[in-house]
Order: sequence, then structure tokens, then C-alpha cells
Amino acid sequence: MKKILLVIFTCLITNLAHSEVKIGFVQVDQILKNAPQTAASNKKLEKEFKKRTDALKQAIQTIQKEEKDFAKNSLTLSDTEKEKISRKLQQGKIDAKRDERELREDIDIRRREEINELQTQVNKTIEEIAKDQNFDLIVYQGVAYASPKIDITDQIIKALGK
Repeated sequence: MKKILLVIFTCLITNLAHSEVKIGFVQVDQILKNAPQTAASNKKLEKEFKKRTDALKQAIQTIQKEEKDFAKNSLTLSDTEKEKISRKLQQGKIDAKRDERELREDIDIRRREEINELQTQVNKTIEEIAKDQNFDLIVYQGVAYASPKIDITDQIIKALGK
């Protein structure tokens, strides 16, 4: 990758003597953070997983309530009842942790899918702006420094909002 960039920059530098090269720079992480699609995607995911999240919260609250009741009533219970309730509470905790882990994994998978869609839109938008404004090169990775003069991140974010 570095060799390819070096070759591109070498070609550009040699071409500078013959013509002016228009270069742009994009901060993809800022675009992914500030694009209107990001907020819409977050709302979509929240809505999609709301029922499962609420059910998990309810299950955790129920377990906590049952633990408090068990702590209050444990002195009056027989050893058999204590063991039975204790096992039930332990199994409830295990189930809740498993459900939480599965929910988190499902949310992560969907979030990655949404980010991939957004990255596709970002790349398409960058390409459109590059063609419309006659950019010769737009870079967004492996850059140690880029002047604010060539930073077109805000243009990309605005274009994504249309």
C-alpha cells in the first residue's frame, strides 16, 4: 500500500511541472461520526432491538427483585427451599447473561452492516465530488498531515445529507 502511494505521489510530483494537480483529503472517521445517515442508522438499530433490550432489562429487574425477596425470607425457609430458590436465581442470572451476550452480538453484527452501507455511500459520494470538481486525487488513509485547504470532509458530509 505504501509503495503504491509512493508511486502515485512520484507520478504526481513529476506531473506538477507540466500541470496543476488538484488534491483533496477526507477524514472518514469524522464523516462516519457526523453523517446524517449515522443518526438515522442508530435510531433504526435502537428501534429494531428495543423489544429485546426491554425484555432483557425486565428479566434483570425480576431477578434482582427475587434476590431481595430471597434475602429477606431466607431465614424462614427450609434448606430444601433455599437450595431450590438459589438454583433458580443462579439459572436466571446465567440465562440473562447469555441473552445479554447474544443481544450485544446481534447489535454489533447489525451495526457493522449499517456501517458497511454507509461506507459504500461515502465512497460513492467521494467519487461523485471528485468527478464534479475535477480532483486528481483524494486521500483518506495513511496521511501524516493534510492542510485544511484540501480537506473536503465537510463537503462530503453535506453531500451525504442530500
